[in-house]
Amino acid sequence: MTNVIELEQLSVTFGKRPILKSLSGALGGRAIGLLGPNGAGKTSLIHTLLGFHPPTSGTARIFGQDITTDAKQVRATVGYMPESDSFIAKMSCVHFVRLMAELSGIPAKHALERAHEALFFVGLGEARYRPVDSYSLGMKQLAKLAQAIVHGPKLIILDEPTNGLDPPTRNRMIALIRQIRDGGRARILLSSHLLRDVEECCDEILVLKDGRIAANCNLEEERKLNRKFIELETRGGNRKGFVEAIGGLGCEYALSGERRIKLIMNETVEISDLYRLALENAVQIRRLNFKRDSLEDIFLKAMENGNAGDGASASVNNESRIENGNGRISDGGL
Repeated sequence: MTNVIELEQLSVTFGKRPILKSLSGALGGRAIGLLGPNGAGKTSLIHTLLGFHPPTSGTARIFGQDITTDAKQVRATVGYMPESDSFIAKMSCVHFVRLMAELSGIPAKHALERAHEALFFVGLGEARYRPVDSYSLGMKQLAKLAQAIVHGPKLIILDEPTNGLDPPTRNRMIALIRQIRDGGRARILLSSHLLRDVEECCDEILVLKDGRIAANCNLEEERKLNRKFIELETRGGNRKGFVEAIGGLGCEYALSGERRIKLIMNETVEISDLYRLALENAVQIRRLNFKRDSLEDIFLKAMENGNAGDGASASVNNESRIENGNGRISDGGL
């Protein structure tokens, strides 16, 4: 997979305050989610990639083009949907989008046609001649998306695209983002504080914490690499003998109440082994559920472990659980 963004010891300092601290890593997903708490450096990273802030040290490349030495080419390659509104008062939406197309390098004779196409794509075709001032919040967000895609960029950076939207308009925005992603003509960098948006749209995530990379992973690969999480609900029999036998197989486990058992199966253990042990101990397995990490689980682990290294890229894993030396884990560990 071609790298979309490459970070090479990228650092940014405002005054004497470090904002981005030696970021290194490669991002190649179709849609990359940029996550982190407030003040983590998400917007600063976006602005640095766009050339608004010069790096204090290090650099970054977008499709192989250096953000410092190839800034003009980078800007022609990238479409940007800012979080804050940046419209021109009294200007109709179609003329605003046309202007943005021209500023992005589209010849004037083609810019108006491209503006019409972009506005029909996002669903503003019928309202394209209205002044943007008269638009609702949802319409303004769609207009910002239109100006970000009007010049046919290879990378579209979306900063909080669903911020403040009502559920139907949010669903419409998410559908458009996924349509762009699945069309294959452009890659997406989506910055959001809403994990649900990232989980629905992105196949790769970059998590920042305090200006450093806390996690950088492919979501599907991360989930496939997870060890097997099982939740059991049992009845009767020799429960103590059953859980000790589970521990004897090398599985980590935790007891939850009188009937529930949470465990992590190692690679050599199968579900049939659990039923065999239950039969040997006269335990009934009434319910068995598989559990895999959600994006929230991955994000919270990154927040717990994100500063273990000095700015190095970290892949999230499941080795951070608290063990007590007997093959058991604390109930909170699952």
